[in-house]
Amino acid sequence: VQLQASGGGLVQPGGSLRLSCLASGFTLDYYAMAWFRQAPGKEREGVSCINMYNGSTYHSNSVKGRFTLSRNNAKTTVDLQMNSLKPEDSATYYCAADRYCDVYYSGGSYHVGLAGGMNYWGKGTQVTVSS
Repeated sequence: VQLQASGGGLVQPGGSLRLSCLASGFTLDYYAMAWFRQAPGKEREGVSCINMYNGSTYHSNSVKGRFTLSRNNAKTTVDLQMNSLKPEDSATYYCAADRYCDVYYSGGSYHVGLAGGMNYWGKGTQVTVSS
């Protein structure tokens, strides 16, 4: 089981980047895939999650309206389209897979994660938003 993330880089504020996560070694039809990010000195944050079976997507409040998540027809790749990027979006981004998207309300906003106990993770890709 492998998850391979790609597409990170340096972009100016207001710009866009597209991250891709390629899954191999297992069938994703009944899984969920998500993107997380972690900036230096900060806790890991769930960004967006997609149910691979029906394509339902969920986003944290911090990225809602700016990020979109999609999967290819073969359900082997998940793309995170990031628009209107801000310096605070700078982080190492990780893709992960598990059984379910986990959406919960805490501290006045919605948060996104994964659940199910499978806990597959890929290596991160760096995103830097700076002028």
